[in-house]
Amino acid sequence: MIDEFENDQRPEVRELSSRQRRVLGVLIEKGLTTPEYYPLTLKAVMTGCNQKSNRSPVVDYDEDAVEETLDQLKELGLVGVLHPDSGRSLRYRHYVRKRYEFSEPQIAILGELLCRGRQTLGELRGRASRMVPIETLELLRSELNDLLTRGYIQASGSLERRGVEVDHAFYRSNENRGGMTTMPAEAVPASASSAISTATRDVAAPASVAPSLDDDKVNALETQISDLRSQNQELKDEVERLRTTVYGLESKVEDICRDLGI
Repeated sequence: MIDEFENDQRPEVRELSSRQRRVLGVLIEKGLTTPEYYPLTLKAVMTGCNQKSNRSPVVDYDEDAVEETLDQLKELGLVGVLHPDSGRSLRYRHYVRKRYEFSEPQIAILGELLCRGRQTLGELRGRASRMVPIETLELLRSELNDLLTRGYIQASGSLERRGVEVDHAFYRSNENRGGMTTMPAEAVPASASSAISTATRDVAAPASVAPSLDDDKVNALETQISDLRSQNQELKDEVERLRTTVYGLESKVEDICRDLGI
């Protein structure tokens, strides 16, 4: 196969359209979860974009829309086209590793966020771990802190806070970021922090406060919920792997028929 990638000096891409984000996320995800069928045919990319699990929002792109988006990503240097020697179907791959300095867990994290968007740390670890092992939340936070510092992701608050949500930061400048920020918590000016603290003290305390659950119990419940979500996701992923296998076999059959002139 002939790979069209050229190691040029194009500027780093920081903004993508919603369709570009979905296509790039699918290429990252499939490259890590089903490497035996990667690079992907146009049909496989379309199927990955339109699948109903692990996608938000669910979309219904046609082949023309996906092909146009792949061409756009190719112009940005984020996607390459492989031309089979025998004239078989073109295949597409991402060049995130060539265009950015990301670790493998960070590539998996961004692929997941590009496909699904905003989610909690527990959800993100369970889903990204099916692509690259991320054993603990501490390891996840370490990778996220680096991405946050460099402006590739955004968060709803401190990554140490329970219930915090994260998302990628590849939105267009005119898109709503949903109240998130790319500024790390430690980068907030001291004066702003002091003002927030003062305002908090000035708010009257409620007459009664419901007793809080023991932290150990809360952590145990969160772990159980995360495990159940991971198991559910694994079942969905297995279905998608079977679908990908079927499409891969269909593609091979098409190539064989083309070679035989059928």
